[in-house]
Amino acid sequence: MEPQSTQQNLLLAALSRDVQERLFSSMEWVELPQGKVIYEAGDTVRHVYFPTDAVIAMLCVIESGASVATSAVGNEGIAGLALFMGGESMSSRAVVHSSGHAYRLSGLRFLDECNRHGELQQLILRYTQALITQMSQTAICIRHHCIEQQLCCWLLLLLDRLPGNELAMTQELIANMLGVRREGITEAAGKLQRQGIIEYYRGHITVLDRFRLEQLSCECYAVVKKETDRLLPNRPSQLQAVKYHRN
Repeated sequence: MEPQSTQQNLLLAALSRDVQERLFSSMEWVELPQGKVIYEAGDTVRHVYFPTDAVIAMLCVIESGASVATSAVGNEGIAGLALFMGGESMSSRAVVHSSGHAYRLSGLRFLDECNRHGELQQLILRYTQALITQMSQTAICIRHHCIEQQLCCWLLLLLDRLPGNELAMTQELIANMLGVRREGITEAAGKLQRQGIIEYYRGHITVLDRFRLEQLSCECYAVVKKETDRLLPNRPSQLQAVKYHRN
């Protein structure tokens, strides 16, 4: 398969021509299958990833093996921010939640460009702030909102980071992301399907009515989206919501 345009990642697309020319020759287009572990907690970050049509989930995993997703990184962002922040190693696990592709750049080349104190550094700083907002809101959501609201919020966050309205994931994977029992996801997804909001079949979810999905979600999604739209360039407009609204 031929590499996709780097313009499909919004951070890369926002860079000036000069910066793009410096970086793109060093980038490698890689496939990211669902379930692939990009980083384990404690791993030294040797590459950063700019997803084009994949979503990478950042997971906190405890000794019992239970996990919960703290954030999602898709075509709006970059995975491997620990390198940028100076920590060099990951504090959480990064797993491909929705399969696709990404542009991979060596950590040294990435830091070299950031150390120019130019537009890439400023862009990554704004993205970091947006990601912190997502992580903070996720913590609130897990503590205070029901499983159905969490599911709606998570589906919307994924849609904003993927082309189209189809998501390839199992209920077990979603349960692991949200840190809840699979039975809870089965019940919540079944309710959404009976209302005609989503269609679920053998590990594939199709969002049929995004407008209703937003109505049923908690306020956490709106908070994250507003801050991400404010901080990052070229974010999709509300036309996407209209596109998936069933008449």
